Amino acid sequence: MAKVLVTRRIPGNALKRLEEAFDCVVSQFDRALTAQEMIEMGREAEGILTLLTDKWTGELMDKFPNLKILSNYAVGFDNIDIDAATKREIMVCNTPSEEVNEAVAEFAWSLILSLSRRVVEADEFSRKGAYHGWEPDVFLGRDVYGKTLGIVGLGRIGAMVARRAKGFNMNVLYYNRSRNEEVEKETGAKMHPIEHVLGESDYVTIHLPLTEETRHLINSEKIGFMKSTAYLINTARGAVVDEHALVEALHTGKIAGAALDVHENEPQMNPEMMQMENVILTPHIASATIEVREKMGEQAVDAILKALKGEKSENLVNPEVWPTLHLADISSRTFSSR
Repeated sequence: MAKVLVTRRIPGNALKRLEEAFDCVVSQFDRALTAQEMIEMGREAEGILTLLTDKWTGELMDKFPNLKILSNYAVGFDNIDIDAATKREIMVCNTPSEEVNEAVAEFAWSLILSLSRRVVEADEFSRKGAYHGWEPDVFLGRDVYGKTLGIVGLGRIGAMVARRAKGFNMNVLYYNRSRNEEVEKETGAKMHPIEHVLGESDYVTIHLPLTEETRHLINSEKIGFMKSTAYLINTARGAVVDEHALVEALHTGKIAGAALDVHENEPQMNPEMMQMENVILTPHIASATIEVREKMGEQAVDAILKALKGEKSENLVNPEVWPTLHLADISSRTFSSR
């Protein structure tokens, strides 16, 4: 029976299917495993259900001689060296879905509204017992209605954010590699160079994958285009933003505030921003709904079940691997001992 490693227990019931089908080892630690722990637990694994907190290099992959699939319990896969996996004929799958996209879009809007109306500050103020009666100038925020929303990355999530902006009668500007005419027709959004989007927007929300091209895309130069009254929101990947540059901009009042659900050096959060009242920091929870986590679990499990049956998994990140695999051999080795 094939061996499968799960590097951390996930919410929902999806793991039961893996445990019924394979010799399944599930980490009992409520934390990310070290590389050595993964090797010790699953050296013979043919499939691994892995999390975005697990960093997969080619060197680590070589410690798993039977490995056929890395099923990443995440939409992004910047934690995996895809070229190294492809070279070793290891399939890599991820867990994108409309459910994930909707949840992240909703959360981006939660941060936009919380920033503009200073919800976190007001909550802390109230919990400290500092509220002694209504005052006309306490926690003055800013209107969202009728303002300009800048979207950096108009993929599926960015498009969902744009559609929600219609309810606030917002002017939507976006930066993307290519035009999205469908969303333009739906929302009136207009595509512009990133400098124009940053310079004209009252709220800038980031929805890009992390690549070498997008790493530190939002740097001191780009932030320099933003209004002093503007807010920056990031629910994509932390390293898209140069946090050092962002801290400097916040200290000097170059921008009004920021909300980050993702962080450049996760799990560490920037200590300076942790002290700032005009910054909201959340622990990478944009997709954290019960429904989404169940969906992600089902997808991650399905990918392993199919791969180890010799079938093509959905959401294959490196499809060029598929034609080269000895699928009949995989299938026979998987089920010969059952």
